Amino acid sequence: MKNLIFVFVIGCFFLSLTGCEKPDNNTPTSGFVKISVDETLQPVIESNVDVFQAQYKDAKVSAKYTNEAQAFNDLLTDSSAMIIVTRKLTPDEFKYFQQIKIVPRLTKIAYDAVALICNKGNKDSLLSMNLIRDIFTGKISKWKDISKDSKLGDIQLIFENGSASTVRYIRSIANNAPLPKNSFEVKTSKGIIDYVEKNKNAIGVIGVNWISDDSDSLALKFLDKVTVMELNAKETFYKGVDDFYKPYQAYIATGDYPLKREVYIISREARTGVATGLSGFIASEKGQRIFLRSGLVPGTMPVRLVEVKNRNIKVEK
Repeated sequence: MKNLIFVFVIGCFFLSLTGCEKPDNNTPTSGFVKISVDETLQPVIESNVDVFQAQYKDAKVSAKYTNEAQAFNDLLTDSSAMIIVTRKLTPDEFKYFQQIKIVPRLTKIAYDAVALICNKGNKDSLLSMNLIRDIFTGKISKWKDISKDSKLGDIQLIFENGSASTVRYIRSIANNAPLPKNSFEVKTSKGIIDYVEKNKNAIGVIGVNWISDDSDSLALKFLDKVTVMELNAKETFYKGVDDFYKPYQAYIATGDYPLKREVYIISREARTGVATGLSGFIASEKGQRIFLRSGLVPGTMPVRLVEVKNRNIKVEK
């Protein structure tokens, strides 16, 4: 018996020297992976992760919902094998992966939008693009500059935080100007909604996914608290109510709603593991239907627009 034990130990020693280690159990449908996700996309990605794990019981996903800057930092430092964000890699980020001989995989999975919300008591809920730019560059800082009849005072601009994707996006449409002095930060998208509910002067900037799923009781609760502002894609003042659009799914799809953006998966996974499986699931018909149901526009599946009545258009797959 002792001789058998000795032979077994020697065998294990030589296997370790030759690299014959225990097989890697991380496959597309089993194993463990850490991912980082833009917090503005949390509701729809949580749904995707939950359904993926329910379908593949041996696959475990640890999802970190954070700001955009932190998500990219997690990817670059290998803290997360995959991130879900609303921009592509910058040239410097791509160059870094080339230097470490990793080819990141990018998949466009959806279109969403940035929503502007205001207090229920604020009647000035229509904005054209020229006004939006003037507001977010600080040229307009009082409500009376939008409507002479307004009895409200200074405009308060409420963001999640300076590293959020919504901040980067708003700055991109405002000629990359610094945020004006009347900008304030709260910790979460929910916090933005709560703040706007209590402050008539505020304009909140959030990802539309937090208020777009009409089958989600939490999203409906948020919609009861605030008014979603209607925007005009043109650079002129409005001529009539038909020029303005809320960030409804169909108007994101047609481009009538101006603050539209793309959603990407970026993976650095070297082997075919859980990150690859989750990415494939999200891009598949089942994952894309979750986006459709959540009020976003699928990125890998065709959709069709059905006109129900006048401007009421819905998206179907």
